[in-house]
Amino acid sequence: MAFDVKDLGRSPGSMRTLTEHVPAPGDLGVALIGVQEGSDVELDLRLEAVHEGILVSGTVITEVTGECGRCLDPLAYDLEVNVQELFFYEGVELSDEEDNEEQRRVEHDVIDLEPVLRDAVVTALPFQPVCREDCQGLCSECGVRLEDEPGHHHEVLDPRWAALADMAKPDRQN
Repeated sequence: MAFDVKDLGRSPGSMRTLTEHVPAPGDLGVALIGVQEGSDVELDLRLEAVHEGILVSGTVITEVTGECGRCLDPLAYDLEVNVQELFFYEGVELSDEEDNEEQRRVEHDVIDLEPVLRDAVVTALPFQPVCREDCQGLCSECGVRLEDEPGHHHEVLDPRWAALADMAKPDRQN
C-alpha cells in the first residue's frame, strides 16, 4: 500500500489530502476477529510535509468480521480508527532515544501505509470479542447455548464424595 509523496517535496507546510478506497492486506486481525483480505478499507488522510519528513494523520474505516468469544456467533461491524505517523526523510539523523527500527521512512519519495494501517487496526480490535456484553456463552459441559436454555445446569458430583452420596439415599438397607 505504497503512495507517492514526491509532489510534497521537502517543503515544510505543503499538504494534500488522500481519500481512497483500497483493498485490505492479508492477516489484518487476531484469532477471533479481523478484516477480510481484499475487503474495502476507506482512507481519509492528510499528508503534510514537515521538517523531518511526512506527517500522515486521519482516519481509517473498515468492516471487521469474526465470532463472539463466548457463544461463537458471527460478528460484523464497521471500525473507525485514527492514524498519526511521521515518515522520516532518507538521510535524516534520528536522536539516540528514537529506535531506528520503529521509525518509518520515506523511501524514494514513497511511503508504505500498510504497517501503519496494521498497527492502528489490530490494536483497536477487542482482545475477547463478544456479540453483547451480557452474552452468556456456551455450557462448558455440553456446549449448548445458555441464551437458548435459561436455567441450564448439570449435576456435577465430586467423585471423592460419591460414597457419602450413596449413604444419603432413602432406599438404602441398613
